[in-house]
Amino acid sequence: MPKLNLTRRQFLKASGASLFLAGLPLPGFTKDKPPGTISVIMLEGGMDGLAAVPPIGDPNFSKMRKNLIPDKHLKLNSLFGLHPSFQYFGGLMAKDNAAIVHATNFPYILRSHFEGQNLMQGGGLSPFSETTGWLGRALDLAKLPGRSLSLDMPLILRGTDKKDNFFPASVKSSGKLSTQLIDMISMSHAKEGASVFNKVSIKSTLKDSVVPRDPASLAKFAGRAMAQEGGPLSSVIKVTQFDTHANQGADENGYHGKQMTLIDDIIAGYREGLGDAWDRSIILTLTEFGRTVKINGTGGTDHGYGSAGLLAGGLISKSRVISEWPGLAERDQFDNRDLMSTIDYRSVCAACIENALGLDHDMIADKIFFTPKLPRVYDYIFS
Repeated sequence: MPKLNLTRRQFLKASGASLFLAGLPLPGFTKDKPPGTISVIMLEGGMDGLAAVPPIGDPNFSKMRKNLIPDKHLKLNSLFGLHPSFQYFGGLMAKDNAAIVHATNFPYILRSHFEGQNLMQGGGLSPFSETTGWLGRALDLAKLPGRSLSLDMPLILRGTDKKDNFFPASVKSSGKLSTQLIDMISMSHAKEGASVFNKVSIKSTLKDSVVPRDPASLAKFAGRAMAQEGGPLSSVIKVTQFDTHANQGADENGYHGKQMTLIDDIIAGYREGLGDAWDRSIILTLTEFGRTVKINGTGGTDHGYGSAGLLAGGLISKSRVISEWPGLAERDQFDNRDLMSTIDYRSVCAACIENALGLDHDMIADKIFFTPKLPRVYDYIFS
């Protein structure tokens, strides 16, 4: 079988992403403008938290992960390092504009992609129990309508019916489309149907509707949109293919390392696009589960439990690694195979909502995550 070598540019082009924007303040509808913006990077497939933020100080780590330890990790403290793919994120850590939550996950332990991804977006008490998403419900409570930049509306943003969607194209000259056919179709439909086609006509001729589909460009586009006066206050970028059962690789040139480079580029894109609005922004990653502690027989890892969450933005004023580290001894692992999750990641999402949208924690816990006693971790992240 021929060996396939991808350059970094080719890999970025092949690793497309989806962008969603929501939360447009409207005069007379939005009572008070929220203090910040909130952006979510969804990492589908299960990001390996032990690779992203290796616990180099845990004596069992090198024993169980000998061939998956990067040579040039950035040392964060005596226990944790940072994968070399996160060069930009590491710079933000040095500037006190980023933080890490380790040994964390949504309370889901069955290792199914479909269930885990539904739960991390829906934020309910069980998979497929909600028809709305936790960020959509947060925007509802903040009295913010929304807009989705995709062909579909992701579950995480579903909530209010005052949402619309738009898919920025990357087809050459697609921003100069003729709407004659659309207008003719509109004239032949009843009032309700005509309004739909009228929206299509307007969207097809919007300025800046041609947007490159690589993750960094989408993040820059989202940042610029959120930085505008009256622009959206929330965005979601989805990146897939974190499911590395074989040939995972240890360094930045390995498959998982390249996926983590995408995350780094997305965060850098947000920083560039947001400009001065960076000071009132929070960005967080989201993944359905982590990976097994031990390497499998094909040089990869399998579906696990605990992972790591990355946070960045100007709303963070002190960098830190937040963790109730459970240890990697087999007796300390979940089901004797996975990193134990000791921090409910819903608490992290709740803290970001509280800071960016100005909502009360108890309201967030009860109305958004349906868990009135959800622990408040706000001070650990933002104090």
